Amino acid sequence: MEFKIEIENTLGNHLFIINDEKTLSELPNISPAEAEFAKSAFEKEHTIATINQYNQFVIIYLLKEKKNAWETYEACRKAGAEIQAVCNKYKFTTLKITNLSNEHKAALLVAEGIALANYQFLKYRSESAKLTHSLNTICFANNTATDAEIEQLSVITDAIYKMRTLVNEPVNFLTAEQLSEEIEMMGKDSGFKTTVLNKSKIEKEKMGGLLAVNKGSIDPPTFTIMEHKPKKPINKKPIVLVGKGIVFDTGGLSLKPTLASMDRMKSDMSGAALVSSAMYAISKLDLPLHVIALVPATDNRPGENAYAPGDVITMYSGKTVEVLNTDAEGRMVLADALHYAKKYDPELVVDFATLTGAAAAAVGEHGIVCMGTADAKIKNEFTESGLRQYERLIEFPLWNEFGEQIKSDIADIKNVGGATGGAITAGKFLEHFIDYPWMHFDIAGVSLSTAKKSYIPAGGTAYGLRMLIDFLMNYKNN
Repeated sequence: MEFKIEIENTLGNHLFIINDEKTLSELPNISPAEAEFAKSAFEKEHTIATINQYNQFVIIYLLKEKKNAWETYEACRKAGAEIQAVCNKYKFTTLKITNLSNEHKAALLVAEGIALANYQFLKYRSESAKLTHSLNTICFANNTATDAEIEQLSVITDAIYKMRTLVNEPVNFLTAEQLSEEIEMMGKDSGFKTTVLNKSKIEKEKMGGLLAVNKGSIDPPTFTIMEHKPKKPINKKPIVLVGKGIVFDTGGLSLKPTLASMDRMKSDMSGAALVSSAMYAISKLDLPLHVIALVPATDNRPGENAYAPGDVITMYSGKTVEVLNTDAEGRMVLADALHYAKKYDPELVVDFATLTGAAAAAVGEHGIVCMGTADAKIKNEFTESGLRQYERLIEFPLWNEFGEQIKSDIADIKNVGGATGGAITAGKFLEHFIDYPWMHFDIAGVSLSTAKKSYIPAGGTAYGLRMLIDFLMNYKNN
């Protein structure tokens, strides 16, 4: 999707955003009869009116402000998704936006909704050319948006597309090694530095959790390190992002059921896709932050010499873990990465993982379960970013009682905590491997959608990425 400012007022398919029906009479090239048609549509509680002028279309969006700004922002994005459908139905290639409303961000927000709804994953479709959306360019009327705002929208949209595509790729293409190669390509494109540890280096580091999960696979694991370090970062110590990179999860010997379980497990690397796509945006936007990202990656299979329930694993940190369920593998690989993060003496560590069915059961597809040891200021800033981007958060408590549930009789801890509080016991497990301010985001319920919903496509959603980028763009270490 291309975004640009159009200086000249040329003819073409045009979207006007207004707050008041009175503005209809002021719109250029709209006849009284067309204005009356739009007014009639709005009186019937429609917010979008489409006028076919034969040589061009005019779309009018009546923006009704909500109680909260973040709700208004989301209404604009959802309107954008409706407009995107109109554009492709009538084979638009370009749409020009003029904002005549009181909400100065409206044009950008509607354009964001259009762009996010316009994403397609057609790599494996034999009729991809026929299926490709016609719309490819959004123009902003002069004084509707700045060059900086358009560049920001373009980069974030590109990052979202990249994350969705990574999640949509099947494991017969996206192995752990291929994931590291995709990340390296993003680094070359955007400017962040990439280092990939292969299996021999992972063995040398003694990353016991990652190696244990990988024992059932014929494909080797990888551990990818990304770094963006500008000349004068505002943070003295780095922010570290960690993403779970299980490129496919069968459950291992604790085999998952299928249908509606294992068949969606190509998305179990959504955390890795999120942090690597975030690094792409961070570097493209050249944010004044020192940021490092870590991705431990492997598939989890029941073959070869797969780790088994009852095994005791010595982790990278030296802690021992009694494995009672090989399907609780994400926390095993994350634990090694969280311990590795200590090397950087970080200011803040943030992990993203499709970690537990319990988180998905708690809030479904409507938000992210989070928890952590970061201070209230950081938590509040994440919450505000989540609201602005409509990627909402609900914090779960890290109460000590949940830690009691993962005590083991034969090892330091066990990797599951019983039938209750599964999202929190997973968090308590990870807490054993940190000694720094930390936030954990369980994106199990939101990473993959089974059907298109507004600007969220079927497949990889990139949910959480806009929230993280918003947080980092507004980050101040004070």
